[in-house]
Amino acid sequence: MTDFIDIWSYLSQGPLLWLTATLAAYALADLAFVASGRRPYVNPVLIAVAMLSLLLWATDTAYATYFEGAQFVHFLLGPATVSLALPLADNLGRLRKVWLPVLLALLAGSVTAAGSAIVIGQVLGLGPDVLASLAPKSATAPVAIGISQELGGSPTLTAVLVLLTGITGAIVATPLLNLLGIRDWRARGFAVGLSSHGIGTARAFQVHPTAGAFAGLGMALNAVATALIAPLVLSLFLQP
Repeated sequence: MTDFIDIWSYLSQGPLLWLTATLAAYALADLAFVASGRRPYVNPVLIAVAMLSLLLWATDTAYATYFEGAQFVHFLLGPATVSLALPLADNLGRLRKVWLPVLLALLAGSVTAAGSAIVIGQVLGLGPDVLASLAPKSATAPVAIGISQELGGSPTLTAVLVLLTGITGAIVATPLLNLLGIRDWRARGFAVGLSSHGIGTARAFQVHPTAGAFAGLGMALNAVATALIAPLVLSLFLQP
């Protein structure tokens, strides 16, 4: 037993271990997702996060140690986000036909995303710093964290809220949109990307390529819109 602990202590300090653990956790979670018939509630991101959290807790590993090894995956978020422009370019003709509804939906969605979070937070009696952390939770993580810092919120809390928002959207969006009878893949994808950023966009691509393309558009535009709208909405609700 002592030998095992010594070996684990040695391996846990190496970045390759946590990169491997991250990739293995997602691979297993994706297998579970496929085995379930791609049910939205068997979300691979949610399962992978739960598995890694249990592993870190069981091994008493600090998050900073884990992130040192897994940061290469974090780095790939940038190229992955930029690559969403490719399917969007393929649907540029469709976008030109609906640019006005897209702008109106962006405005409505951004205001609702920030405003509803702040209102619920106020009803629950949350402080200004937590409300500032909540306001940008529907924007993609790098943008949301930057907005949170500027508003006086907690970047760490915002990162957690962004993750929870994305997972919730990926699970709920498809059955909810089916229930509402929304069949236009452009509308479905844009709504998911706007409200649930990258995780929702990944789910949209699994459902339909057009939905995925417009989800990428929604995610990108909402990042810009949230940077402008969230501070205004927050200041409106926090007025003495």
